[in-house]
Amino acid sequence: MVDDRTPRVLVIWCPDWPVAAVTGDDPVAVTEGGWILACSAGARAAGVRQGQRLKLAQRLCPALELRDRDPEAETGRFEPVVAAVEAFTPRVEVVRPGLCAIPVKGPGRYFGGEEALAAKVRTAVADALAREPVPDAAPGAVAVPATPTTPTATEHPLPPPAQVGVADGLFAAVLAARAGVLVPAGRTAEFLAPYPVGVLGDEALAEVLGRLGLPTVGAFAALPPEAVADRFGPAGAVAHRLARGLQPRPLVPRDQEPDLAVEQRFDPPEPLAEPLVFVARTLAEQLHQRLAGAGLTCRRVAVEVACADGRTASRLWRHEGGLSATALAERVRWQLQAWQGAGTFAASGEASGEASGEAPDVGFALLRLAPDGLSPDQGRQLALWGQAVADDRVERAVARVQAVLGHAGLRRIEPAGGRGPGEQAVKVPWGEPYEAAGPAGAPWPGRLPDVWPAVVLREPVPVRVLDEAGLPVTVDGRAGVSARPALVVFRDGPSGREGQGRQERVDGWTGPWPAVEYWWDQSLARRRARFQVVLGGGRALLLTVEGGAWYLEAGYD
Repeated sequence: MVDDRTPRVLVIWCPDWPVAAVTGDDPVAVTEGGWILACSAGARAAGVRQGQRLKLAQRLCPALELRDRDPEAETGRFEPVVAAVEAFTPRVEVVRPGLCAIPVKGPGRYFGGEEALAAKVRTAVADALAREPVPDAAPGAVAVPATPTTPTATEHPLPPPAQVGVADGLFAAVLAARAGVLVPAGRTAEFLAPYPVGVLGDEALAEVLGRLGLPTVGAFAALPPEAVADRFGPAGAVAHRLARGLQPRPLVPRDQEPDLAVEQRFDPPEPLAEPLVFVARTLAEQLHQRLAGAGLTCRRVAVEVACADGRTASRLWRHEGGLSATALAERVRWQLQAWQGAGTFAASGEASGEASGEAPDVGFALLRLAPDGLSPDQGRQLALWGQAVADDRVERAVARVQAVLGHAGLRRIEPAGGRGPGEQAVKVPWGEPYEAAGPAGAPWPGRLPDVWPAVVLREPVPVRVLDEAGLPVTVDGRAGVSARPALVVFRDGPSGREGQGRQERVDGWTGPWPAVEYWWDQSLARRRARFQVVLGGGRALLLTVEGGAWYLEAGYD
């Protein structure tokens, strides 16, 4: 028998939470993939919004400080909030840092109803945020009493005030939390009706519905379910259920839910947290294999850790069948670091291992991953030519190598944008996502021609460039060269091969390629120009002048 009832869910949402995990003075914004991911209250007052291009945000707010996203810090700072919510129910589900959910049925009855529960949760979260050591508060935010010290650029911005919402199902509850409302039971579809279809999370479906004259969730929900399934397939059927305030898939009760949890015991106990991350990847692969063998998928995964002295900790992470083994292992790492940073495994009343990644003296005795919210797997399209099988083999081989060399011991090369030869590619630890600061093929004013140097020095080597009269060659602010380069003096050549004070004549040169970078941030701003020169022996070099000083940056074959 299919159970189509939608459980009531309470969601706690902290707006712009990625900003709380970075350092910098207000106004500050967190970027991801060349877009604004989140911004502080001061930046928002200047017109900066989530989803804006960086250039537009900087034009609206010239003083805006840009910071890269830090998921580990986000998880660590969110841990006190989750711990405060756990006082009401152990079934706290972390959707992502800054957003968590709990079921309403049990806690609501115990604490006197949904409104009373929401009020108590809101107060507990506000108290947890108020205990955060942060600088000046934004208007309307929860803050600690002012201190005579002046905030510095190394401090964290104030965590945003939390909002609480209740509705039928997680999807509607998230929107209710963003609106700060409690939707009465049975009226979720009415609450969702005015929203644009884009909130359903399927851009292609939203575009088609807009062309069909169905721009709102209510208009889409009014369509017959059978017609939606025939026209849009399984993905459209899931979106249609969400629009009607139902679960993405109806629950099918099982006589006995299979035990698909995977675990690893450590004997003797493991004193370090890092080995648990490598074990977590292997456990995640085993968990996925068990789920696939049973034809099931899960909505959540519980990460459980036990120490040899009996202390345990558990946390639910949203899965929805979309987390790979690597992504699930990353969340285990974030959670371990968050627990250590919050003192969950503190010894003698003090947090241990915050810097070294060490557990208490007793060590970790158990790591367990348990799926939660099982449902039938609807299947997915496999890759052609056995590519999926090859990818699995690569991932297993990488896991074994990283277990020996460490997480950062194996890296992959990713293309990146930039102007200099050392900026065109970056090394990223295998398994970690990477978002370039800008498209690699986008226009970069001052970028070198496509013929790139064969050898790029790790650190530029200081040199001197002189003209025919023996005077230093300079470049002014308009990229004007004072004289033709005639000599290159190597004061400390690459690997010491050039000799002290060795001079070589310049037979040919071209340039400069001037580059003015980060002009909007005084701490990062730099102005430099590059030259290509050919020496008397036929060697071609790439020279850089910055602040009146010349450097050897790379060489051509």
